[in-house]
Order: sequence, then C-alpha cells, then structure tokens
Amino acid sequence: MSRDTLHRPEPAVGKPPGPAPRGRRRRAGGTGARHARAAAGFLLPFLALFALCFLAPIGYALHQSLFTTERTGPLGLGGHEREVFAGFANYAHALSDDRFLTGFGRVLLFGAVQIPLMIVLATALALLLESASARGVTFFRTAFFLPYGVPGVIASILWGFLYVPGISPLVKIAGTLGWDVDFLSRGTVLWSIANIVTWQFTGYNMLVLIAQLKAVPGELYEAARIDGAGAWQVARHIKLPLIRPALVLTCVFSIIGTLQLFAEPMVLRPLASAIDSGFTPNLHAYSEAFVGNNQHVAAAEAVLLALVACVLSFGFLRLVGGRGTGRR
Repeated sequence: MSRDTLHRPEPAVGKPPGPAPRGRRRRAGGTGARHARAAAGFLLPFLALFALCFLAPIGYALHQSLFTTERTGPLGLGGHEREVFAGFANYAHALSDDRFLTGFGRVLLFGAVQIPLMIVLATALALLLESASARGVTFFRTAFFLPYGVPGVIASILWGFLYVPGISPLVKIAGTLGWDVDFLSRGTVLWSIANIVTWQFTGYNMLVLIAQLKAVPGELYEAARIDGAGAWQVARHIKLPLIRPALVLTCVFSIIGTLQLFAEPMVLRPLASAIDSGFTPNLHAYSEAFVGNNQHVAAAEAVLLALVACVLSFGFLRLVGGRGTGRR
C-alpha cells in the first residue's frame, strides 16, 4: 500500500451537510418573496375584476331575492318605500307562478330536441371538414362559422323577415307547393326559434370539435390505415372517442345557453302572438323586473334559473363521467 493511500483522509459517510451561509439563506428567502409578490401582482387585477363583475352581481341578486318593497299610504300608494326582509317569500311566489313554470318546461323541451340535433350536425361538419383535403375547406369552415359572428338580435330580425307571412320567400315557396306554413303559430314558433339558434351556434361548436381533432396525433390515423381501417372505422373508433371531452364541453355550454334563451323570443314577440311574457324563464324575469316593477321576484327567478342550470350541467357531467368510468 502506498504512502499516499495511507495518509489520504477518510470521506465523511452519512454526515449531513452543514447549514447554508446566512447570506445565501437571505438571498433565497428574498427571491421567494419577490416571486410571491410578482404572482400576487398578476393575480390581483383578475381577482378584482372577477369580484366586481361576477361575485358582486351574484351577491346583489341573492340579497334582492330575500327582500321585498313595502309601500306606505292608502292602498300602498304612498310616497314612502322601504325594503323589508321577506325570507323565501319571493321564491315561493316564483314557484307558484304557472307561467314561470311553463316557461321552464318549454325550454327543457327545446333543449331536448335542439341540443342533440345541433351537436350531431356540428360533429358531422367537423368530421367532414377535417377529413377533406380540397382547397375549399378553409372557405367552408369560415362560412359555417360566420353565423356565430351575427349578434342574436340581428339574427332574430333577419329570420323574422323569413317567417312573417306576406314578405317571407319561404312562405311563398311553400304556398306554391301547396303547403300552408305558418312559422309563427303557437305550435311552430318554438321550433322556429330552435332553427335560429341552430343556425347561429352550429359553426361555433364545429370549430371547437375541429380544434380537438387537430390535437389527435397523426400516428394513430397511420396505424389504423396500416391495419386496414376505413374512413368510417377511423371516425367511429378513433376520432369520436378522442373528441369526447370537446363534445361534453359543447353540450354543457348548450344546456346553459338553452336555459338563458331570451334574445330570440324577445325580438320575435311583436311578430308572434304565441310568445307571451312567460315564454321563457329569462323573459318572465325580465317582465317582472321592468314591466311589473317587481325586481325582488325577478331576482328570485334569476337565482332559481342559475340553480337549475348548475344542477343540469353538473348532472350531465356526472352522468357522462359515470358512463366513461363504467367503460373502463
């Protein structure tokens, strides 16, 4: 054994490292504090806007729904008004209103028919445009999305001209074929509104699905083609299962939008006698607030509408998620 080996110091085994110098600890702590302050600086503007534009209106609506206006004087026509606590009386009044409940049933029927039809149409367009290789794909994609850029009020006015007898070319064409069509009658006006909503939002849902299809790795398609899968088999066994999250997202947005149906019946109301102030829950709440001057009942109806939207949305997510878990 050499002399260098004998006099070499033995390494410290298992000895923990000593504490870091105090200056280094200060620099590390200062860096973490600076990062925390920077993150708070970025988050505070968002949180302020979120509280101002989202939480504050919800809190105010909840507050208004629990109070009522008490008027003094003969027959309640005096000049003094004050707000008194009413508890759940406004909610009871809303739930006992037949027109409000009928409006809920109407929009649920609307959604049960219109949402599946729109989602199937958007999915078919997305699959066709994604699998096509012609030069006109960009044009057709833009053309299908273009109705979404038209505001709902303008779209309702445009379709209103196509629905009114006497000036509608569609009614004239149907008359020449021997069909007596009235798009604004009591039995058809709901489906005329469904046509407007489908025309306006199918392109938007189509783009959401196309974005999900773009994220699918191309190797999956190549492997399927090597295995001899045709276009229909690729769409059924690869594309549709992989765009399931986008389909769920579009369905949830459509459920919420259906319960908030307002602009289309509001615009078509002067043209169709079948549309009354309780045609949809949103329209009924609007009439209570700005026609009946009863903003407390309107606030209670808005809260009930939000609760129903949450229950249906989370119920749909739970149902779809449960089915997905069962498959695994």
